Amino acid sequence: MNYEKFFADKIADLKAEGRYRTFADLERQAGAYPLAKNHQDHGVEQVTVWCANDYLGMAQNPVVLEAMKAAIDQHGAGSGGTRNISGTNHYHVLLEEELASLHHKPAALTFTSGYVANMTTLSTIGQMIKNIVMVSDEQNHNSMIAGMRHARCDKKIFRHNDLKDLEAKLNEIEPGRPKMVAFESVYSMDGDIAPIADILDIAEKHGAMTFIDEVHAVGLYGEHGAGVAERDGLMDRIDIIQGTLAKGFGIVGGYIAGSAAMVDFIRSYGDGFIFSTSIPPAIAAGALASVRYVRAHNELRETHQERAATLKRRFRDAGIPVMPSVSHIVPVMVGDAVLCKQASDELLAHDNIYVQPINYPTVPRGTERLRFTPTPLHTDADMDKLVDAMVRLWARLGLKAAA
Repeated sequence: MNYEKFFADKIADLKAEGRYRTFADLERQAGAYPLAKNHQDHGVEQVTVWCANDYLGMAQNPVVLEAMKAAIDQHGAGSGGTRNISGTNHYHVLLEEELASLHHKPAALTFTSGYVANMTTLSTIGQMIKNIVMVSDEQNHNSMIAGMRHARCDKKIFRHNDLKDLEAKLNEIEPGRPKMVAFESVYSMDGDIAPIADILDIAEKHGAMTFIDEVHAVGLYGEHGAGVAERDGLMDRIDIIQGTLAKGFGIVGGYIAGSAAMVDFIRSYGDGFIFSTSIPPAIAAGALASVRYVRAHNELRETHQERAATLKRRFRDAGIPVMPSVSHIVPVMVGDAVLCKQASDELLAHDNIYVQPINYPTVPRGTERLRFTPTPLHTDADMDKLVDAMVRLWARLGLKAAA
């Protein structure tokens, strides 16, 4: 077999479909977010970033930067090993205590990423609870799907946010059999939010554990930034809360929060935790500073929500087909992979606006879109420039306007 030809042909297939992904070579500028330097073949230009998951700009917060610098000076760069083998720094302990407190849970556990947190937790539970059935929302993140696949336990998939279908799927499971309902709070591509209270009602009725992914909600919702479950007063009813340190908190890493026994179980049996080098002390220190800051500054969340609502309104008023979204996500429908990539390229080339095209497999074919994530640091002037550029782009490419 010609292996190199196989690899090249598969890449050619992606390019032909308009799904080949390229990286913007960005140099983020501390203190100037959302501006960044974009390195291209013809030189370096300043661009405005409209698609970052650093939703509150916490990666630029001076309190966070100072905490990370101090931790490097005090503890060096790396962690030194896995958590079990010399890699538990005091900052890890403090961070986990802070996260447990944030979610009003007895314990928390950090991982190298939210992906690893999801995959490790779900796969470990699925492997070790005999005869368990995992009941999963059809739009759950790839990391949740991978964890359930790796568990090799029985699974049932319910239609997205469909309570009747969830009930039907649970009714198919023999009474008394262990089960878990796994879902997200904010679905990051459409911007919709799960009916958490109703899902919990159904899960509790059937004696199912509950696992919620709050990755796109922690830092952003609730009076203290613990997520949609905090906003809705539901944290105490959820068995496992999973979150990230990379989005609302602006650093990197993932975590779970729950009972002391559950967290100790994952710590003791989860391969993805046991065999991974721990996050460096500076990362843990920066995340700790960020969580503490975000908890204490609800005005960040209020401004964030205002910016998202304003951009949605500005797009609608301009005839740009913004998709329905009840969250901070502002998705704009294009519906064609090639045109979506072209739209992204032209915004960058003509207007120095960077927004990444979202294509299959992240979203279904035919629903390709541009996904905007306004932050508290995007100004009215930034929005003026963006809306004007989008109106000109839509006319230039002949894209479908809002009905």
